[in-house]
Amino acid sequence: MPIRAEYVHTNLIARDWKRLVRFYSEVFGCKPKPPKRDMSGAWLDQLTSLRNAHLSGVHLQLPGYGDDGPTLEIFSYNQLVEPDLPSANQCGFGHIAFAVDDVDEALRAVVAAGGSTVGNTVTTEVDDVGILRVVYARDPEGNIVELQNWS
Repeated sequence: MPIRAEYVHTNLIARDWKRLVRFYSEVFGCKPKPPKRDMSGAWLDQLTSLRNAHLSGVHLQLPGYGDDGPTLEIFSYNQLVEPDLPSANQCGFGHIAFAVDDVDEALRAVVAAGGSTVGNTVTTEVDDVGILRVVYARDPEGNIVELQNWS
């Protein structure tokens, strides 16, 4: 039997958390949810198994939810481990997805805000669901963002 649980947030570690907050706010209408975080101490070292960890950042309210909806937590640590550029089939966090009115317009907005493309925009019919227009893009730090529209 599953435990009682409620989805709260997804965490994204950024090289520059302020830059990613601007990107997700300007492109998708996410809104910072105070307070800003600036955390360190023995408790954080114990939690993360890191030494002298210090993080800062903020939670963003996601579009389509109210004040108490799940958030995108964007943090930067004082010490970062640089990964390879994420790929669509990499294990772990794959992408964040946004339903948009116009996929092409949303992709242009992503690119104009410092993002980039991954693949091509495609339209396909999904049995018993509808027609999907979708594209993978990247935020300014290379994280994959799916832009989708169902009809």
